[in-house]
Amino acid sequence: MTRLDWEDLPDPVRAAVQDRCGAVVKAETATSGIMPGVAARLHTEHGSVFLKAINADNTAAFLHIREQWASRALPAAVAAPRLLWSDLVDGWHVMGFEYLEHAREADLSPGSPDLRPVLATVADLGRTLTPATAGARSVTENIAPLQAKGKHLMNKNALGDDHGLHEAALNGLDLAAVEGNTFLHYDLSPSNLLITPSGVRVIDWSFAVRGAAWVEPVMLAPRLIEAGHTPAQTEDLLEAVPAWRTAPPAAVTGLIALWTLFRLYKTQYGPEDGRAFRARAAEAGRAWLRFRLGVV
Repeated sequence: MTRLDWEDLPDPVRAAVQDRCGAVVKAETATSGIMPGVAARLHTEHGSVFLKAINADNTAAFLHIREQWASRALPAAVAAPRLLWSDLVDGWHVMGFEYLEHAREADLSPGSPDLRPVLATVADLGRTLTPATAGARSVTENIAPLQAKGKHLMNKNALGDDHGLHEAALNGLDLAAVEGNTFLHYDLSPSNLLITPSGVRVIDWSFAVRGAAWVEPVMLAPRLIEAGHTPAQTEDLLEAVPAWRTAPPAAVTGLIALWTLFRLYKTQYGPEDGRAFRARAAEAGRAWLRFRLGVV
């Protein structure tokens, strides 16, 4: 992750931002998240704003553009911070978001009081965001990189005893099953689920797509396992989300395999400063995959 500070932005960009929100008195760089560029709370003469900025030449710039579009497309009923403004200045994409005061990352561990409201929020997203906003990209665009990385590992026989496990799961995946008409966040995790005095707020919509509603809880599930739940307990928790109850079992298992393979790939080939947390995520996905395939 290449995280920049407010002071790293070119002078014209900082001037344009301050024209929007007022003179910056203090800037605090965010310590969580993996997106490159600037992510910071700006204390200004008019209050606080959360700034995101990235150079247009950065390979991740398209994710900022997608987040900008998604944030404007979200219905008012969705529990997410509002996009206040956005600009392209001096070759930099910049966005100013409503700052969430007294917010913290969700605690997904067993017994946490955050579990019930988080799962209720996931259920609400499925209801509120169906049908999807016109113009949303297909979920298959997000899944394509998972397939590519997974194919690389499978072709290299880099999975050892788990090769057959993933092969069996992928053979049951029909990509038509992931398609649908729900607007998905697609990347729910503790860092993207903030607990505020007003309830759960969902941030970072840079991977937002259109797909089957059941994809949302499936993408969250490995995070629950990472937090300490067993796969069986995790599936019990997901019963609180209506879309999960109708999820096609073979497609769920196949998507878990792809999700896990992508994290395994990043563990081996991704930036070194992110390999440890990718490895933890991959182990959670592997545990769930083995549970669903009945492997002890």
